[in-house]
Amino acid sequence: MKFKILLLVPAALVVVGCAQLSPKQAVQPVAVPEHAERSPVLPKVDLTSPILFQYLVSEIAVQRGDPGLGTEGMLDLAKTTRDPRLAKRAAEMALQSRREAQALEAATLWHQIDPDETRAQQAVAAILLNTGRLQEAKPHLEKLLAGEGDNVGGALLHLNQMLSRQQDKPATLALVQELVVPYLNRAEAHFAIAYAAWGAGQDELALREVREAGRLRSGWEAAALFQGQLLQRTSVPETLKFYRNLLADYPKMWDVRMAYARLLVSNRRYVEARAQFEKLLGELPGNPDVSVAAGLLAMQLKDYDAAEKYLKQALADHYRDEATVRMYLGQLFDERGRYAEAADWYGSVGRGEQYVPAQIRQAAMLAKQGKLAEARQHLGQIPVQNNQQRVQVVVAEAQLLRDAKAYGEAFELLSKALSMLPNYPDLLYDHAMAAEKLGKIDVFEQDLRKLIQIKPDYAHAYNALGYTLADRSERLDEARQLIEKALELAPDDFFIMDSLGWVYYRMGQLEKAEDAMRRAYIGQHDAEIAAHLGEVLWARGKREEAGKVWRAALKENPGHETLLNVIKKFIPAK
Repeated sequence: MKFKILLLVPAALVVVGCAQLSPKQAVQPVAVPEHAERSPVLPKVDLTSPILFQYLVSEIAVQRGDPGLGTEGMLDLAKTTRDPRLAKRAAEMALQSRREAQALEAATLWHQIDPDETRAQQAVAAILLNTGRLQEAKPHLEKLLAGEGDNVGGALLHLNQMLSRQQDKPATLALVQELVVPYLNRAEAHFAIAYAAWGAGQDELALREVREAGRLRSGWEAAALFQGQLLQRTSVPETLKFYRNLLADYPKMWDVRMAYARLLVSNRRYVEARAQFEKLLGELPGNPDVSVAAGLLAMQLKDYDAAEKYLKQALADHYRDEATVRMYLGQLFDERGRYAEAADWYGSVGRGEQYVPAQIRQAAMLAKQGKLAEARQHLGQIPVQNNQQRVQVVVAEAQLLRDAKAYGEAFELLSKALSMLPNYPDLLYDHAMAAEKLGKIDVFEQDLRKLIQIKPDYAHAYNALGYTLADRSERLDEARQLIEKALELAPDDFFIMDSLGWVYYRMGQLEKAEDAMRRAYIGQHDAEIAAHLGEVLWARGKREEAGKVWRAALKENPGHETLLNVIKKFIPAK
């Protein structure tokens, strides 16, 4: 039997889920224990008419929407009769009506009446945890763990699940460290500490403990994955080495191999990643997740035939998100210039979350073929269901107009939409971008300031405002502060990192500028980042390297306007 902290609702013993408690306090629900129910020791109390009447009144009160009255009546009856079944029912009623104080009183009474009933102690512990009373829950948790015997390993893992919603992470870590002291010879105890330490921001402790878990239980894939996750925070090369060495010893760790392959992809080591996906496909035929991942990687490598095969295989194997795969297939044929087939795939995306994005992609494909009017007409025919979808369509149409350099039309379109939906972040952002293209810097800044006020975590609003100020060599200190704030909100965004390099460049801090832009370009081989990096390298006297960066970027992005303008500026055509 696995150790489970659970709460139960009415007589059928259905597990109480998070919906019965406030989100901040809810304990993750788990299944009913696998052991057979034991028969409680019942009091010698006659079923009198008053008892039956009070019981029925309490149940009817709950059914008729007055859980407070029902709970009070059932709890009073449990106190009077000392019947554990009534105490349990009172706890259930209290939980249903989110009356935590009464729930705890009833569960405690249930436990007092029937101290050998594990479910009663589980209920008390769970309610105490729900309300953040960790130390009060501790003795109950200790007893429950001690009662698990040889199954304590599973109980320790459920401990993490139970405590994951606690707000006080340092206190949670301290509690876990105290609870697992008798079980430090077990890998699960160290895993529990590692997980709690990770939540408390103590990565070094987490890494040390998960390594000990792996030592005590060789080949434990969950510990290996967690160790990789922790290593990745500080060193990607070390993480890759860890996965590579681990897979040499345990080649059938498929989840680890998937994590290794994905990390290789995110670091643009596509050939190595492909080898890992091919191994996974060979060993796990019929796994649609692997097929989708392999298909996307093949698209990245522009191996369109392989990508088509893998994505169609994912559909044949009933991938859970069929609409998204159909979108990928549409994009695949779009990139190949096979527009009729792409339109068929985009059109096959049924009504649902991906429907509007698929229609938008189809419009973009029409515009790419020079059919801007037809593309706009297509967007206008999309049946939107709500304002969010309406905004998506407007933003898409504005993008088509910007791509066609019809900046005035894009600005007017967005202005009209903004007059009807004045507080939609995406509309504000795009309106600001359109205003900047027209030189309406006052409107640009006004929009972004309003956006930051409405949505303080909108990183790209800070970035856009900071970058534009830097590009115009205005208010450079303020520009740097804005971009640093953007990077704080989105630390892995390489475009924001490039902006930070750009403001350093404008401030004359060339070494810092080069460092930031190199990191940005390593993370994202984007043409505009390449243009900026080359310009900084040129300013630092590294002209040969600057030329190499520009030429490599131009090879991948022929005709890129920003890149061509920078090259022309520093290397005039002869």
